[in-house]
Amino acid sequence: MTRDPQHARGVPQAAEPLDALWRALDAAPQDAALHRSLADALRSQGDELGALAHSIAAQTLEARAAGSPDVSAGDLCMVATGYFMKGDTEAAVRWYRLVLAIDPNVAVAYQNLAAIHADEGRFAEAEACRAKAYAIQRVFVERAGDPVRDVLILCTGQGAGNVPFDALLPSAACGRIKYAIDYARDEEDAQLPPYDLVFNAIGDPDVAAPLMARLERFAARCERALLNPPAAIARTFRDRLPGLLRDLDGVAAAACVRAEAAPASRDALLQWLAAAGIVLPVLARPTATHGGEGLARCDSLDALQAKLKTLDGTHYMTAFVDTHSADGYYRKYRMIFVDREPYPYHLAISPHWMVHYFSAEMEQHAWKLDEERRFLEDPRAALGDRAMAAIAAIARRLDLDYGGIDFTVLPDGRVFVFEANATMLAHYERSDGVLAHKNKHVQRIVDAFGQLQALRASVRGAE
Repeated sequence: MTRDPQHARGVPQAAEPLDALWRALDAAPQDAALHRSLADALRSQGDELGALAHSIAAQTLEARAAGSPDVSAGDLCMVATGYFMKGDTEAAVRWYRLVLAIDPNVAVAYQNLAAIHADEGRFAEAEACRAKAYAIQRVFVERAGDPVRDVLILCTGQGAGNVPFDALLPSAACGRIKYAIDYARDEEDAQLPPYDLVFNAIGDPDVAAPLMARLERFAARCERALLNPPAAIARTFRDRLPGLLRDLDGVAAAACVRAEAAPASRDALLQWLAAAGIVLPVLARPTATHGGEGLARCDSLDALQAKLKTLDGTHYMTAFVDTHSADGYYRKYRMIFVDREPYPYHLAISPHWMVHYFSAEMEQHAWKLDEERRFLEDPRAALGDRAMAAIAAIARRLDLDYGGIDFTVLPDGRVFVFEANATMLAHYERSDGVLAHKNKHVQRIVDAFGQLQALRASVRGAE
């Protein structure tokens, strides 16, 4: 006599505690009956989304066991990605592993696992997942409806250094063809889907440098307009920026040096700093990092030497300049450059020298938001004529199709540049949140970038 299949496999019944079901599933993640039991248990507790996820898993595993020719892990991958987008990485990892057990050739599963591992500091696991993802697939097409144009996006599989393009290339207007060119062979360039325009999203020069020859070969063969060509990105190394902007009126920048490794001795470090015109305090940071990651202010030579020992590989040393305003606060303005025209994006005001919007507690202080609104509505009134002229000159000198600048204004009206490059973030805020006032200014940036795309695509198409 055939026993109940759930009892035969030692499967707890739906009435048993959920934790027992979870333990059983951990031991046998590909057991369809277990997934059905969990779906029933979760549904009885009102978790319809969880129930649906496990129902999908059960159906997929049953079809696979039956040898169905149409079995696919696609729906399960959507479940995993849903948890990933919600920030539930533990659940996402569990679902992605099930996806790959069913179909080991789902590149996006490896991609997102790599992102999770990297965020949680498991860098070896992240790199292993990336290598598997891009051995399977280098081109990822995101197309919804009937977009105005298809844009080929040059990016790196590793992700670091890529321009944040989600807001810039809205899916309603653009079909997005993401090309992990660092993993692709030259001959694959001729096998890409049709596209109208190319956007080089590898905006960090430290990330782009090892790929420069590959990018230049692509650019030489490309028959479409290429926004942010590789040579323009190369001008934006942190240590090259002061020289690039030196002769511009009303512009100041701190001396900066790029080092492949820490100087061998204390005397060598002193000589290195003296040659660059840098005196203490010094800001030390690893290359290819943003948002203050790995950045430290070193007020003594001992502190600098200790910091440099923690930096494995190439790094920057920049002279620290105290730029606090008369009221004691530090201000960091951001303007986005689209086709060499500046657009205001945000202002962060902080009591600390390392100013970031998220740590400046902008949302908790109405006076800060009021000052930001005034800057966004009328940057010239907020900054002054001299500063606006300097910013316009920087935009032209940088010569990027998309880029931006983080800066403050010194008491004499000069613009002090923190950084200027192609990696500047611009994104929408919640429409019902306290930062919703920023969205119309973000829309101006997106609209301007859309107009630039239309212009370049039509000009190249007419040739």
